[in-house]
Amino acid sequence: MSEQTWFITGASRGLGRAITEAALAAGDRVIATARRPSHLKDLVDAYGERIVPVELDVTDADAVRTAVDRRIDVVVNNAGYANLGPIETTSEEDFRRQFETNFWGVYNVTRAALPGMRERGSGTIVQISSIGGRVGGSAGLGSYQAAKFAVDGLSRVLAVETAPLGLRVLVVEPGGFATDWAGSSMTIHEVPAAYDATVGVLARGMGAANFSAGDPKRAGEIIVRVVHGDDVPTHLPLGGNATTMAQAEARRELAEAQKWEQVSRSADFPQAEGQASSSF
Repeated sequence: MSEQTWFITGASRGLGRAITEAALAAGDRVIATARRPSHLKDLVDAYGERIVPVELDVTDADAVRTAVDRRIDVVVNNAGYANLGPIETTSEEDFRRQFETNFWGVYNVTRAALPGMRERGSGTIVQISSIGGRVGGSAGLGSYQAAKFAVDGLSRVLAVETAPLGLRVLVVEPGGFATDWAGSSMTIHEVPAAYDATVGVLARGMGAANFSAGDPKRAGEIIVRVVHGDDVPTHLPLGGNATTMAQAEARRELAEAQKWEQVSRSADFPQAEGQASSSF
């Protein structure tokens, strides 16, 4: 495959760094964005002009439009973070600020990349979500998981809209990986006693092994290999715990839909025999 140009947000550490290293190792070029691009100096020293560090805050739509090159082949929306606290007591400012990065940042970058990809009739958009963006329900991660569900909804519509134009959309759903997502990147707010049995349990478990079972290097290599291939899934859980959770949630949702099927169907107007009902 010919050299591709990647645009990766949050490229200085964690999974973004791993994807950047894997793309460079595969012979591709990377526009690597970060709030502190100086953290990418070692990669510049190693790969020279094949990596272009760019300072970028993905919540700044004007800056994003300036940074995104129309010749990009692959966009990776990786920049994001989570703070932990109950929905009731987490400040609105904190909740909104997380959403600005985790959803609107993805929207800004995706929208800026689309014209160039559409004009060329090719391109791959990789949205780094979370297994929590599929199964949800992690007490204390209300803003983060709400944003990841929103990213999934956006991506599903985007895939339908752009498939005829030659574009591909991949939603990656990692489980726990050995990054600083649950470490220095996260603020854990005070947990009131009423939420100790839910949010408190997760807060105390942030250092548990299941939050660092995944190898970021392997994940980065997998993502690059999948993007280079012809068969790209719509959703890709990464890690053993993510895979287990995705399959369990699929079975639970199917069982519940079947259990309540008759109640659900009873909401329609009575149909004349043989008349097909409308759909949307």
